[in-house]
Amino acid sequence: MSKETIKRIFRLPHIQGGDMDGGGTDGGNMSGADMTMADETVTEDLTYFQKVRREIEPLLPAAPARILEIGCGAGATLAWLKQRWPQAETFGVEGHRPLEPLLRTRLDNVLIHDLEQPLPDLGKFDLILALDVLEHLRDPWAVLGTLRQTVLAPGGVVIVSVPNVAHYSVTVPLAFGGRFTYAEDGLLDRTHLRFFDEDGARGLMAAAGLTVTDGVATGFAGLRQTLAQKLSFGLLQRYITMQFVMRGEAGGSPMRRWRIF
Repeated sequence: MSKETIKRIFRLPHIQGGDMDGGGTDGGNMSGADMTMADETVTEDLTYFQKVRREIEPLLPAAPARILEIGCGAGATLAWLKQRWPQAETFGVEGHRPLEPLLRTRLDNVLIHDLEQPLPDLGKFDLILALDVLEHLRDPWAVLGTLRQTVLAPGGVVIVSVPNVAHYSVTVPLAFGGRFTYAEDGLLDRTHLRFFDEDGARGLMAAAGLTVTDGVATGFAGLRQTLAQKLSFGLLQRYITMQFVMRGEAGGSPMRRWRIF
C-alpha cells in the first residue's frame, strides 16, 4: 500500500462512515499477531503520516479535556498530546480504513468517516486539530465552519495548518518559467484540491467564524531561510513560509505577527 494510495482517500466520495468506538489500547477484537501485521502494513510506506506536529506546541490551550483531530493519519500527534495530558480523551477521525487497527492502539476513540461529511454527535471538544487536511477537501470552508458550529466547546481552540502556495519554490518557477508542476507530496501535492496564501489562510478561518489569535509560520529552520528573513527585515517572510499554522477561537483579539518556526 503506497503513500499515494492513502492520500487519494481524500478525493473518494464513497467512503463508508459511522464506525465509532472506544479504541483503548487493546485494539478491540484483534489478536496480537493481527495488530502487529496491521501496524507493519500501515507504517511501511507511511513515514509522512507518523510525523508528530510539534510546531503546534506554542498554540496549544492550557489543559484540554477532550481533543479531536480531523484527518489524524496514523495518530502520532494525538498520541503525543495524550502523553502530555494523560487525562485528556483523544478522538481521531480518519478517512482511510486500513489505518484503523493502528489508530486503535494509540487513541481513546476512532471514527472512520468521509471527511467531507458532517460528523455524528460526538459531543463537544476543547481542542480541534485539522493539520494539513483541509487543502485535500472540496469545500474546506464548509467543513471548518461546521466543526466550529457543532463540536467546538465554548472557549475552545481550533488549530489549522495549510501549505503556503506563495512559497518561493512555487512562485519563482511560475513567474520565470511558467511552471506549476504537481508532485507526489509537498506544496504541490497532486491530491491538493485547494491552495492558500497568507490572506487565503486567514480567510479560511474567518469564513468559519474563527479569529486567528496566534500562529506559526514554518520553514525557517535552514540557514538560507534565516538569513533571507533577517536581511529582508521580514519582507520576504510570506515567500519563505512553508505552512501557516493557526490558532482559531470564536472571539479574542487577532494576532499581530507570526511566530517563526
